[in-house]
Amino acid sequence: MTATVKARVSLNLPASLKSAAERYAERDGVSLNQFISMALAEKVGAQGAAEFFAKRGDGGDVESAIAFLRNAPDVEPEAQDRIE
Repeated sequence: MTATVKARVSLNLPASLKSAAERYAERDGVSLNQFISMALAEKVGAQGAAEFFAKRGDGGDVESAIAFLRNAPDVEPEAQDRIE
């Protein structure tokens, strides 16, 4: 079992942002603290993904990628891949 270490943070928010966060937290059935934690986790995850893909794309050859996509077959997607 791993122990979760928690850190306390003092946070100053504009009143309108706090009110909106409270409404969403109540709608989601969670505490304001949990809602802010989840929102921060989403943002950190998105930033990490953006950094990953930026590094992954360094040195990429755009022209080769476009040529590859142009050679893709023109077929209908399989049933589970269709957007309806």
